[in-house]
Amino acid sequence: MNGFDLSRRLTAEALGTGLLVATVVGSGIMADKLTADTALALLGNTLPTGAILVVLITILGPISGAHFNPAVSLVFALRRDIDWSTAALYTIVQIAGGIAGTIAAHLMFGLPLVEASLTTRTGGAQWFAEAVAAFGLIATILGGIRFASASVPWLVGLYITAAYWFTASTSFANPAVAIARSLTNTFAGIRPGDLPGFIVAELVGAVVGFLLMAWLLRPESEAVPSARKVRP
Repeated sequence: MNGFDLSRRLTAEALGTGLLVATVVGSGIMADKLTADTALALLGNTLPTGAILVVLITILGPISGAHFNPAVSLVFALRRDIDWSTAALYTIVQIAGGIAGTIAAHLMFGLPLVEASLTTRTGGAQWFAEAVAAFGLIATILGGIRFASASVPWLVGLYITAAYWFTASTSFANPAVAIARSLTNTFAGIRPGDLPGFIVAELVGAVVGFLLMAWLLRPESEAVPSARKVRP
């Protein structure tokens, strides 16, 4: 991809996911320390997350594509933009990087390296919210690539900023981030037992987003042969 070998691409994916999770968890801890107002704490968690996504996608996107998310890697494999073995390796390093990001955030705030979350996030509404969040993320990425590729970092950052507030789950939209957040018993956490429902919902939402956008973004001239093309 753009002249960067696989080892550099994997490092970029691990680094980007790690910094993303460190921002999500760290800003959640900081927000919780600074205010007892839950809405204000959520805002303090939201803005840094959207901002870091713009930075990370801008600086690491040219190296690895800046997936930082197994659901995104799955979609790019379905699009045949990357092969399945690369998608699997991306997923492994994204999860490892995300866990490292949680550990880094804990170290910065003097907390245990890992601590299973006790925050309950389960039920049909939460799962549907995660499916919607992942669907919208994929639609944003694919639409951005199609029509405004230079703006993708901002589009993704702004989408996640918005989705924090319009989804009941606060828009994890990312299996690697969900796994990493299960290891922090802080504002950003999720109980490990609640992970399966979130991860399945995120993957389903991503695939549905891919299927819809594959149809929606295909020009009519490609979808339906013209009379000239079928004329004997």
